[in-house]
Amino acid sequence: MFKIFGDKKKEEPREVLEIEPDGPVDCLCDFTFNFHWQHKGEKLDPSWKVPGTATTFGEVVQHLKSQGDIHIKGDAGHRLASSMGVDLQYFQGTGQDIPVGDVYVDGDVDTRMGISMTRGALYVKGEVKEPLGNLVEVKSSKKSYRKFRSITDIATYGLNKDKLLGAELLGKKLIINDSTIKDTVGARLNKKFEIVMNSNADLSTGILMRQGVVRINGKAGKNTGALLNGGTVIINGDTDDFTSIDMIKGTIIVNGDAGKFLAANKKSGFILAQKGRPLPPSQEYPLEKSNQELLLSVGFNPRNFKKFQ
Repeated sequence: MFKIFGDKKKEEPREVLEIEPDGPVDCLCDFTFNFHWQHKGEKLDPSWKVPGTATTFGEVVQHLKSQGDIHIKGDAGHRLASSMGVDLQYFQGTGQDIPVGDVYVDGDVDTRMGISMTRGALYVKGEVKEPLGNLVEVKSSKKSYRKFRSITDIATYGLNKDKLLGAELLGKKLIINDSTIKDTVGARLNKKFEIVMNSNADLSTGILMRQGVVRINGKAGKNTGALLNGGTVIINGDTDDFTSIDMIKGTIIVNGDAGKFLAANKKSGFILAQKGRPLPPSQEYPLEKSNQELLLSVGFNPRNFKKFQ
């Protein structure tokens, strides 16, 4: 069902697509369609109908790309709004972020909401399970809804009159103190900007970054720095396995153990860590003077660090 919402005195009305799924459905508003390029449509295809509705998963995403809003009348499952706002090259897109509509959920949302999300906003009436994705909460103007925005969106385009909750924007630095565990922090960041999160992170911190700095003052999960394409990821603690997997270029600093399968399929760039088990052809090297200076500049003692390249 389509409706037109909005106050004409304040903003242009948006067309809203209402869907009422048959229970919590995973991967709603997922611009990757559950990583379609990996399973080739076996797990999810844009042509499939959202269970309990006459609307396809592809139509939901296309509506958002047309800057219309989605209203989910019920609960949402895992991976809501994954990579929302990205015009993915796999689907003949530009690979850049694009303006999109917003998503409203009248119920609860399961884990990994907003992973790798770059644009738009998510409004949720119910509970949201951790880990979240690349999101921070801002004050909502919609009664009974909480509002979440992409960290990358705020870093790139600013707050646009939104007020942060549990975070602080200081010039070109965003400091996050909301104590929530998040995936994909700083995903696709392509600006000279610093993101600091003062808690543990989960999967894929800094995935597909091109510029900027993401610093986690805590531990990080698997795939830290995956597909990193520039910029710097700093973890003030251990990381789980597959740190820097498929890394293209850039720098990763781990003030602890970088885990097993380090630098798997890495193209370029380097990792500085106190410990790690790299996959060949990557191997351990002694620190150079420039590496020592870099570590000192971010507040770490170079003494126990090693270089992996």
